[in-house]
Amino acid sequence: MTSNEFSVRVTKRVKEAEDVVSLELTNVDSAPLPAFSAGSHIDVQIADGLTRQYSLCNDPSEEHRYLIAILRDPVSRGGSIKIHDDIREGDILKISRPKNHFALGHASHSLLFAGGIGVTPILCMAERLATTGASFDMHYCGRSIERTAFRDRIAGSTFSDKVHFHFDDGAAEQKLDLPKALGAVGPDTHLYVCGPTGFIDFVVNSAKDAGWSGDRIHFEYFGAAAQDASSNTSFDVKIASSGMTFTIPADRTVTAVLAENGIEIDMVCEQGVCGTCITRVLDGIPDHRDQFFSDEEKAANDQFTPCCSRSKSKCLVLDL
Repeated sequence: MTSNEFSVRVTKRVKEAEDVVSLELTNVDSAPLPAFSAGSHIDVQIADGLTRQYSLCNDPSEEHRYLIAILRDPVSRGGSIKIHDDIREGDILKISRPKNHFALGHASHSLLFAGGIGVTPILCMAERLATTGASFDMHYCGRSIERTAFRDRIAGSTFSDKVHFHFDDGAAEQKLDLPKALGAVGPDTHLYVCGPTGFIDFVVNSAKDAGWSGDRIHFEYFGAAAQDASSNTSFDVKIASSGMTFTIPADRTVTAVLAENGIEIDMVCEQGVCGTCITRVLDGIPDHRDQFFSDEEKAANDQFTPCCSRSKSKCLVLDL
């Protein structure tokens, strides 16, 4: 276990909605947990070689527990099914300290959009904004009432009047009118969205089409969209510190080739979502395949995610 990791106990497991369970995690030695801010996530070691990231969805002022919620995904890579089928109250898990790549900024008004299980960081944000007396509205979109987690918690909150529910199987008048929501706020409003890739893209692209600047739009993906690898070609990576050069075949990742040659790069999601593996690029042009960097950060071409991204140039020189 590294200095960034520690053990927690599953003290409560609750079915929050159809195919959604929450886990309450407390420190095994009963000490206060490391502080976190709204939008934070933790890495959870579900089994040997199986680590997944989950957003914290309890009040950031709480020091005695972390709360995560997990959707049972029928196309899971193993994490969600393992939790739903095998993790029980009393089990011990290793987790990381909280990390935040989706932090709340300062704005005159915040517009929060949650799609399905994307409610986890958004709900945490709503509670933080309510605690500080900040102005905000939240739109929570789900397939049905039965599949919508934390309904009772929201209904009993001090900010329930700021939350608008939208169900796919509901009446037409209650469905999300995104142009209306985007147009009913001032120019200093910031937007935060989390959920499935299609939902995020719909909200983000609609906001940009409506004239929102990129610095006012914030989002976090849970998983990467499928990549078309049919046009992949091989390229070289050069390690700046040693001068060693390795060829990356069309069907392999940078991290995989480097690992088998004794060069380990920390990574978690393996999809270009979490940012754990970010590596500086000293020369060459990356072919960005991630969903972590902003368009401006990608255009700088001075860093990339070697777990999934490739190269447009014949060689990338990496600061390793």
